[in-house]
Amino acid sequence: MREIGYAKINLGLKVLGKRADGYHAVDMVMQTISFADYVDFAPAPKFVLTMDDPDLPCDQRNLAYKAATIISEATGNPLNVKISINKQIFKAAGLAGGSTDAAAVLRGLNKYWQSGLTEKQLEKLGEQIGSDVPFCVRGGTVRATGRGEILETLPDLPKLYLVLAKPLGLDVSTAWVYQNFKKGTCINEVNMENLVTALKTGKRENILASLGNDLESVTLPQYPVLSSIKKTIGDNSAQAVLMSGSGPTIFGVTATEKDAKKISQLLQSEYKVSVATAETVQGR
Repeated sequence: MREIGYAKINLGLKVLGKRADGYHAVDMVMQTISFADYVDFAPAPKFVLTMDDPDLPCDQRNLAYKAATIISEATGNPLNVKISINKQIFKAAGLAGGSTDAAAVLRGLNKYWQSGLTEKQLEKLGEQIGSDVPFCVRGGTVRATGRGEILETLPDLPKLYLVLAKPLGLDVSTAWVYQNFKKGTCINEVNMENLVTALKTGKRENILASLGNDLESVTLPQYPVLSSIKKTIGDNSAQAVLMSGSGPTIFGVTATEKDAKKISQLLQSEYKVSVATAETVQGR
């Protein structure tokens, strides 16, 4: 049995301040995209997690491992299963690669065991694993507040074609980015109400004009290559360009799939980057 773990991009990310529990309060719009990992389930004498990337751990440090343990405890089902994950999503990239694998494990084992947990119940389990996991369980176009666990489903986007680029060997610590964020330093602060209104009316040009990410004010100055990649994408027919999450992935929105592929080839010729093309995915 296979479950797909779709990546996400941030259409909007506003940092509201630090909470008493040490997390930052955020207001975000997250969007599922077709760039994905593939999670397979098969019977086994005991629990085994395998990844096709040797640099990733397959023990308690892995969010997918945590997800399997948590749903096993919640449902009372023994973990007699082998979970194999084929990684495609860039690592430490602002695309929720680890969180979406955890969400795919929650959804997949729920089906595999026929446990009958609701989406809401799976999201609550996801809160124990990481801030992005509840969204990754749900998918689609979603506004997330609190530390990311309070979700409001928004209307599906008009289809957007995307090109994504991440410099090779550049991993950005989410914790570091939030620790170094200073309110008032954003050149173009995102207006979340404008973005949400645009999404609810469904007008493509208004949506693209409203995209924004407060965390660019931290990550881009630290890594100038990201600003260069962003400019290259913007100068080559992209209709909008933004960093996803805490970075370092930069994505561009294009009018056609052909335009996205053309920009991806250009980026590979000019930079040492991992690139992918994708499109937005509607909610289930």
